Amino acid sequence: MGTSAVILTNKDKYSPEQLLADTIVAAFHSDSALYFYNNKTYTNEGEFLYTTLNINRKSFTGDNESSLIFHIHSINSPSTEFYYHEDLGLDTSESLYQVGHIEDIYGNQELILNFIHEYLKLNPDDYFWIADNDWIYRFEDMQKLKSIPYDPDWCYKNPTE
Repeated sequence: MGTSAVILTNKDKYSPEQLLADTIVAAFHSDSALYFYNNKTYTNEGEFLYTTLNINRKSFTGDNESSLIFHIHSINSPSTEFYYHEDLGLDTSESLYQVGHIEDIYGNQELILNFIHEYLKLNPDDYFWIADNDWIYRFEDMQKLKSIPYDPDWCYKNPTE
């Protein structure tokens, strides 16, 4: 399995329904194709755990050059807990969830750049974190990356350096 990535958001504002809505808008504005089957996964007790979407760079019927799997977790999912504030230089008093899980970034760098830029435009207080990195991307970082010629290795470089 490749490197995963997540969106970090404030616990007090997180809503799976709002993340789904913002994902749809971000996919629309990034000219991505979005596939949502509304297939939900539940716990044995019947509580919603997560749903999965596919975000593609091109249409589903054409050359599927780039595609990512995007999971939206429930508020009560253990997958939302976040403990790496200090590792990433974030304020430890900031109460964050890791939401919007992307399974694998490899080969999807341009799709992710465009999609996350549009997502963070809608949610400028959120962060984007690639699990193997010791840094996060803020909206300002994505703005800067979009203003320069595209670099396919953008996600392997610390935006503050």
